[in-house]
Parts: sequence; C-alpha cells; structure tokens
Amino acid sequence: MTALESRGAERGLRLPLEALVFAVGLSTLGAEIAATRLLAPFFGTSTVIWANTIAVVLLALSAGYKLGGTLADRRPEPRALCVCVLVGSGLLAVVPFIAHPFLSLSVDAFDEVSVGAFAASLFGTLVLVAVPLLLLGTVSPWATRIKLDTVEEAGSVSGRLYALSTVGSLIGVFFVALWAIEAIGSQRTFLVLALFPALIAALSLFDVRALVVPVVLGGALFIPAGATKPAEEGDRVLYERETPYQYARVIEQEDGDRLLELNEGQAIHSLWRQDTVLTGGYWDGFLTMPFANGSGRPPARVAALGTAAGTVPRAYAQYYPETVIDAVDIDPELFKIGHRYFGLEERPQLREHTQDARPFLRQHDGPYDAIFVDAYRQPYIPFYLTTKEFFELVRDRLAPGGSVIVNIGHPNDSPALEEAMSATMAAVFKHVVRDPIRSQNSLVMASDTPLSASGIANAPVASDLKELAQDSAARLEPPLRGGSVFTDDRAPVEWLIDASIVSYAAEENK
Repeated sequence: MTALESRGAERGLRLPLEALVFAVGLSTLGAEIAATRLLAPFFGTSTVIWANTIAVVLLALSAGYKLGGTLADRRPEPRALCVCVLVGSGLLAVVPFIAHPFLSLSVDAFDEVSVGAFAASLFGTLVLVAVPLLLLGTVSPWATRIKLDTVEEAGSVSGRLYALSTVGSLIGVFFVALWAIEAIGSQRTFLVLALFPALIAALSLFDVRALVVPVVLGGALFIPAGATKPAEEGDRVLYERETPYQYARVIEQEDGDRLLELNEGQAIHSLWRQDTVLTGGYWDGFLTMPFANGSGRPPARVAALGTAAGTVPRAYAQYYPETVIDAVDIDPELFKIGHRYFGLEERPQLREHTQDARPFLRQHDGPYDAIFVDAYRQPYIPFYLTTKEFFELVRDRLAPGGSVIVNIGHPNDSPALEEAMSATMAAVFKHVVRDPIRSQNSLVMASDTPLSASGIANAPVASDLKELAQDSAARLEPPLRGGSVFTDDRAPVEWLIDASIVSYAAEENK
C-alpha cells in the first residue's frame, strides 16, 4: 500500500488515529500500576515487585514496538491496526479474572523449588500482562507508518504521535493511582483500561462486529468483584478494600477474634478480642517493656509509628489512660477500620496522624518518653525506618531516659533482619536489649539509659499485667550479634526476607 492509499484508508475511519494512540497510551501505563495491585495480595508491594512489573511492561512494549513496525510495513492499514487493539484490549480485560487462580498456583509451584518473590512475581507479571501490552504496544509505530505522506514529515508525525501516547500514559497513571483503584477496585480498573482503547478502535471502524468487544467489556463492569482473597473455612471476611496504599481486609475467626491483614497477609497487623484489650501477641509487650528503663512509671507521651487499626493505643487507653499517644500511619483507611472493627475510640489523649513515619518525626519535636516502631507493610519494614540516620532522628526526638521499641519479624525463623537492626540501633544508642516475645517476632529496645529486666519485673502495673511483666522480664536478653549497620545509602531489607513471601503465600493456599 502506498502512502496515498494509507492516507485514504485513514480517512475512512470515524475517529483520527491520534485518538487511538492516546487511548492506548493511557491503557498501557495504567495497567502497569493496576498490575501491582493484583500482585500485592500474594507478593506484597516492595521495590522488588515494582521493579519486576516495570521491567515486564517495558519488555512487552519494546517487543510491541518491534512487532508494530514490522506489521506496519506489511499491512499499513488502519483496519488491521484497530483489530489488533481490539484483541489486545480483550486480553487485558481477562487479566483480573484469571489473576487469583493463576497466582495461587504459581506461588505453590515456586515454593516447591524454594524460589523467592523476585522470580515468582516476575513470572506472574510476565504471564498476566505481557501479551496484551505487547499487542497494544504495536499502535504507535503502526499509526506513524499510516500517517506518513512523505519521508520528510517522518520526524514531526512520529514526534506528535509519541507525545500523545506519553500524555495518555501520564493521565493513565494518575487516573489509576489517584482514583480508580480506590474508587472502583482492581477488577473494574482493568476493565475500564481495556474498554477505552477498544471503544475508540470500534468507533473508528464503525463496524457492528467490532462494537461487540466494547459492549461485552462494558457489560463486564457489572460483574461483582467478590472477595480478592477468600477467607479460610470457618472464618469470614468482614471488610476488604484496596486503599491508595495497599490491599486491606478484616477477617473474623470462628471464636470472634478479628484480624487485620495487609497485602499478601504474611503478618497480622492488628488484633481485636471481645471483652479484653490483651491479645496474647507481641502487641502486649509494648505495655510492659518501656519499664525496662527503670523509671517506675508508664511513658507520659508516646509516638506509635505504624498504628494500623490501633491495637496498642486501644490497650494504652485502658491501662495508662493519661498517656498521650501520637498514633501515626500513612494509610487513613486503617484508622477508619480501627474505629469500625477494632474498638479504637476517639479520646483527647489519642492524636491520629495520617503521615509517613519518618517525615512525621522530622516535623514533630516531641519529646517522647517512648517511640514504638511497628510500621510493617508486608513482612517488610520500609528500608528508611531501619537505618542509622532514622534512629539518630528517633534519638533526637526522645526525652531524657526515653527509649525506642521496634517490632522485628523474622519469617521462617531467620535472624538476619533482627541482627542487622540490632547492629544499627547499637550504632546509635548505648544500650540495646531484646525480648523474643514470639517465635517470629522480637521486640528490640534501645536507649541511652541502662535497661534491665528488674525494671519490668518491678513495674507498677495492673494486676492482670503482672504475669505479662514477669514473663517479659524473664525473656529479656542481650541483642543478637553479627549484623551489618544499615544506612540510608545501603539497607537491603527486602532481599533478606524475599523468599519468605512465596513460602507464606503457598501455605495460605493449602
């Protein structure tokens, strides 16, 4: 087909090719953001997962550009291009419906060969989104070939089309990240991203057969999303939502206990039990461990970094009602969940801050008698809350005699993360101790004031906390040794526990 013939064919379209290029640009980058939300319940949302998602999208688009150039030279026909977009859009719409069963099977398979979340998530993303994005990636070079009249205008035509595609991508990113995921969920977000280019392609052709695709995709928007992750037998899902930051769900067990899970659910982030604020979990340790500094009194002011649904502030409200707590969490939805499902009550001594932990400390001088760090967002601690520079900031915000207590998880009984954290805290504070309160959790405490088990054992606590204090005092011991000091420049937190993601997800599927 000559340039004149291809231009004549383009004039047969009801919409300009620019509209199709823009729509596809919006869809492809929007799908990249949405894909991470499909992976989050299985692998989390660490930088490892983001790197894999970005890599797969770039690989698919690169292959699409190459394929699009080849097809453009063979068939510089708008109709063929629109058909390719319809097929790619249809495949993109299928992704959220097959994601859960496929990812469930993949984590089982990769766990069998002890492969971590890096490889497993790379494979999962590749299978789910590579093919539809490859087909959509053919659009820009293909449209450029169709639009060209002469070689002399190649630069201006290609520049204009790629600029439109990039603007579409920018809008797609903000559309998904700032509105769609939270407002309509992952399933409908994928359907909208598939519907937009399919509708433009079908209207461009104005063929009844082509209109079937956007009509079907539009109808699929009415399919109920259902539970992203079904509850185990005997439990029920009270609430689930994809917040701007993570996937969150509340589970009620047969005995009435309520659990807050985030993303792939490897850790329980809050626990509620009827008729008691005590949990039998690591949260209870925050009630007695601050007495290790020998002050003989509960902390007057606390910063709780990573409050989740408020298990610790709720307990403090009962046992130490005069303690002022600055409860900090980056996700405002978790405070709402806490008030609705976990008994978190508004009171003058509780101040809720929707903010990331480290910027919060920079902006609030304190001083605090205790700072609690429980800011897990999967099994990962955000790296910037593990570094020497972070703990120097913590020390600056503590009152004389104040302390910091960090909940450190060690999945699969691996001590590597706790060793590194202990070394980092010891590089800043004079005294560090640990309470291995659970098989997969340790509370590590640091202060410039000497810390002792006798301070906990002799703490003036309520009668129903006496046994808890005695047990904590009996467990108190020196920190683990052998770890490297983490800094803002180098803190490989995520790689230390990468394999545990897949192992846990596989156990959940059994």
